Amino acid sequence: MSAAKTQILDRVRRAVGNPSPDVPITRQYTQAGTLDESARLALFSSRLEDYNAGVYRCTESELPATIAQILAARGKRRLVIPPALPAAWLPAGLEFVRDAAFTHDEIDAFEGAITACTAAIAMTGSIILRHSDREGRRALTLIPDYHLCIVRADQVVETVPEGIRALRDFRTRPITTIAGPSATADIEMTRIKGVHGPRTLDVIITGGVD
Repeated sequence: MSAAKTQILDRVRRAVGNPSPDVPITRQYTQAGTLDESARLALFSSRLEDYNAGVYRCTESELPATIAQILAARGKRRLVIPPALPAAWLPAGLEFVRDAAFTHDEIDAFEGAITACTAAIAMTGSIILRHSDREGRRALTLIPDYHLCIVRADQVVETVPEGIRALRDFRTRPITTIAGPSATADIEMTRIKGVHGPRTLDVIITGGVD
């Protein structure tokens, strides 16, 4: 380590002190939400809609009909799905192909992807993927131009700390967070969709329906 780097680190240590690991650190930010389920889901839906995502609500038994309705409206008929996405969720009459280590070009040939998720955060309108067998590998949700994500109502938490805690058992897995369709802007503030992921995102919130 260089002398300059050592000097900088020494100054940082003197500035922050050396608290005992046994002394708990007081967190000043909000640790847990206060909204009930109805308000939490309403906030999550509102955030997604602000990001130009399509948002739908249904019971689990209504998933096939809801998916069929959404895909018909989007003009989608052939989609790639993760290996363990439940077949009971899928409507008849459309082509759903389970990922079999497809190349990026093969994934790009599909009209979109359908996945589940690990958790979602109402306050930020974020969906969290840990790329399980129901969520698919990262390429599955980044390459296709369309993504339909199914979120259970009990997966939606209110705050970011709650979302992070929902991931504590998956520390070694890759994590992807989604907040609406992919979009970016250049220095002239020209907004371009689809640069880093799908241009179109639809979300079905299942369960928690009155």
